[in-house]
Amino acid sequence: KRKIGPRRQPGSSDGLTTAQAEREMQRRIELERPVIRSRLTVEATGKLYLEHLEHVLERKPSTVGGYRSMLSRHIEPFFEDRTLERVTAEDIRRFLAAKKREGLSTKTVTNCLVFMHGLFAFAVKREWMLANPVAAVDRPRARGADPDIRYLDLEELEALLRAVADDYLGPTEHAVYLTAAMSGLRQGELIALRWMDIDWQARRIRVRRNYTRQQFGTPKSRRSSRSVPMTDRVAGELERHFQRSEFQADDDLVLCHPHTGHPLDDSKLRKRFKEALVRAELRSIRFHDLRHTFGTHCASAGVPLRTLQEWLGHRDFTTTLIYADYAPSPHEAELVERAFSPPAAVPTAGFEAGRRYSGTDE
Repeated sequence: KRKIGPRRQPGSSDGLTTAQAEREMQRRIELERPVIRSRLTVEATGKLYLEHLEHVLERKPSTVGGYRSMLSRHIEPFFEDRTLERVTAEDIRRFLAAKKREGLSTKTVTNCLVFMHGLFAFAVKREWMLANPVAAVDRPRARGADPDIRYLDLEELEALLRAVADDYLGPTEHAVYLTAAMSGLRQGELIALRWMDIDWQARRIRVRRNYTRQQFGTPKSRRSSRSVPMTDRVAGELERHFQRSEFQADDDLVLCHPHTGHPLDDSKLRKRFKEALVRAELRSIRFHDLRHTFGTHCASAGVPLRTLQEWLGHRDFTTTLIYADYAPSPHEAELVERAFSPPAAVPTAGFEAGRRYSGTDE
């Protein structure tokens, strides 16, 4: 903030008009820009960028929280008090190499690169620096997703449900596991589910919220707001759960802590899920693989992949294509069998007649 001069009063020729004041302000900003560039550090700019994401672009709290953690854990320690004008593309490449040596996954390193690209683009727009050094750096190439999808077959799912702990959380976890495997909802979507989201008459579960980082918010993407068919078994399970729950208001959580009505602890839920797998003597899978259980069984039952995309809330159809191998194809094996079958024997009489007609002995 700078005091430029007195404001010109109506009917007077003394002082500055608004236009004159704005021109003078712009002139002083141009003079001080090199000073700004020489003082702003990567750390300070990162914090300003986070404020911009949160209050101007209104990004989700979970997104801002992830970026804030990325800034403090990875970017700030590497660049320390380095100013913007001193950061080069080679510095960015060294950062990527250092993070790979630390054992970070390609996805995490790429996320850091995306955040830094936005950070420096934010600075370039405000003319705090002349060019974005990240623009000259190639994005790390992912090795590709694991082609093997982990899921539970029907017998394994029943074994998991039988292995639920016999304590105060057991009935809730039984409902959680069954609903997850037979609806495909994400963990945060299950935790955020309210009784008003259960449409008993239409037999559908409507996904309207998500719960991540101890905060409620909108689903992962715009396409994630959806409704999923509710099987009779899930409907019966949730009906019994409703009858034994002390929290039955429309706004109350369906799969809440049975004593407090508060959201389930996602970390504790995953830990207890692993313990149930051990008791059931099943292979180790992630809680998220209950979602894959839904996807693979629906695909194998003949659900069109486009429909499955809507039920799972995938933004990109290519994500749903991981279940294509499980779709039934009753005639494909016969087609391949026919392609490699030995040719039918040619009748001799017909062959001789052909020779006579052609007039050749060959």
